[in-house]
Amino acid sequence: VQLVESGGGLVQPGGSLRLSCAASGFIFSSYDMSWYRQAPGKERELVAFIISGGGNTNYADSVKGRFTISRDNAKNTVYLQMNSLKPEETAVYYCKTRVLGWNYWGQGTQVTVSS
Repeated sequence: VQLVESGGGLVQPGGSLRLSCAASGFIFSSYDMSWYRQAPGKERELVAFIISGGGNTNYADSVKGRFTISRDNAKNTVYLQMNSLKPEETAVYYCKTRVLGWNYWGQGTQVTVSS
């Protein structure tokens, strides 16, 4: 199982970014996917979740209405569209899946929200 995130970077407050996570090594369309983030000095937290078929999603209360998780099972990729970003959302963003009882994480992509 391999997960590779991309799309992070520096963005001004109120700006937008779209993160991608390319998956390989497992039957992507059969597994739920999640995005997490970890800010400096804080614990990793769940941001968004999408079921295998893409028909159901869940979000942390802090991002509802601003972030959208989606997936393209033909491309083995999960996305996180982030709008109206806030400085306190500066963090490393990770995608994650759970396959056969094991958790798998990507290497993370840095998102910095600053003017």
